[in-house]
Amino acid sequence: MTRATPSRPVLLALPKGRILGEARPLLAAAGLSPAPAFDDENSRALRFSTRDPGVEIIRVRSFDAATFVAFGAADLGIVGNDVILEFGYSELYAPVDLGIGRCRLSVAGRADTPLDLARQSHVRVATKYPRLTQAFFAARGVQAECVKLNGAMELAATLGLAPYIVDLVSTGRTLAENDLVEHEVILHVSARLVANRAAMKTRPRVAELVGLFRDLVRHEAAA
Repeated sequence: MTRATPSRPVLLALPKGRILGEARPLLAAAGLSPAPAFDDENSRALRFSTRDPGVEIIRVRSFDAATFVAFGAADLGIVGNDVILEFGYSELYAPVDLGIGRCRLSVAGRADTPLDLARQSHVRVATKYPRLTQAFFAARGVQAECVKLNGAMELAATLGLAPYIVDLVSTGRTLAENDLVEHEVILHVSARLVANRAAMKTRPRVAELVGLFRDLVRHEAAA
């Protein structure tokens, strides 16, 4: 007699940083609060149980959350629409705008280097969003040479690596403290619940969780 194999837990990929903090109330409302080890600063664990025995969490970098879900290593994730559009994964389905992690993707630079696209045909830009950056400038007839950086973007402009940067802006304080100004907004950003398309079709629990998050967001908006 063959023993039935228990189905694996649904895996939810969460990004480190500000979005994670803002997502915690939603996770609690959904019954998915992580185990105490999740908040242990000394723990090196990356995978955690939740209050729901059928759902586990992995904690990864924000850009990596989209990749884990798109390739089926995780079933669900919370990802900014900036990351979704940058990668353009066909297997990533983004059914719910969670209304958290709000900021904007913008072009910034020094105040004495205005963004005058009518007079420019080529610009050098430091960014970790080469796809979105090139698309933005191409739509305006300008070729963007992207210098790929993963952090400390402001230094690229202040030290002359590139006259412009494309990065996320929330309050603008970091730009101001580095003597930079915001020139133009490319994209308004918020965090989305994303699902792997195959998992959405084949795993009923994944579709149930998508519906649960959608209802929670609607209830919050109506309150």
